[in-house]
Amino acid sequence: MRLNLLVTPSISAAVGVVMACATSLGSADLRAQTATPQSISRGAYLVEFGGCNDCHTPGYFFGKPDASRYLAGSDVGFEIPRMGVFVGPNLTPDKETGLGNWTKAQILTALQTGVRPDGRVLSPNMPWRAFAKLSKADAEAIVDYLKSLPPIHNAVAGPFGPDEKVPVFVLAVRPPTAPPN
Repeated sequence: MRLNLLVTPSISAAVGVVMACATSLGSADLRAQTATPQSISRGAYLVEFGGCNDCHTPGYFFGKPDASRYLAGSDVGFEIPRMGVFVGPNLTPDKETGLGNWTKAQILTALQTGVRPDGRVLSPNMPWRAFAKLSKADAEAIVDYLKSLPPIHNAVAGPFGPDEKVPVFVLAVRPPTAPPN
């Protein structure tokens, strides 16, 4: 069983509105624009500064990030109580395992609203709320950079429901077993 976050009708309606707005607001402009070296460089800086590699590069949580698979998806999941385990996905433009089939507008929508093209909501630990505050130019620079990366084929496990067996290492937040002193 794959975990698909369920949303209420009111959230579904809001998600639909956000997706429609993101698609209609300048999607023609986004397709017409080509990435400049300056935008790609700015995006690289923002991705590094934002710590995207932390959750999206294999080996990072073991202290040995695999530079040959930079941003190609994690090998460690995050456990969210009562929701399941989420593994940072492949952000390279690989068409089968990454963002290769996503448009610039779809990546921007996910980055700034937490909603994927298929309507699923991103894991709660994805800091899209912080990314929502980026300027339009900075958000687009991040997307330009991600689209400029070499595609790396790396299928990432998950997401997993709360009762599923998880085949990757997991970082978990658990309540204390004893009250603090």
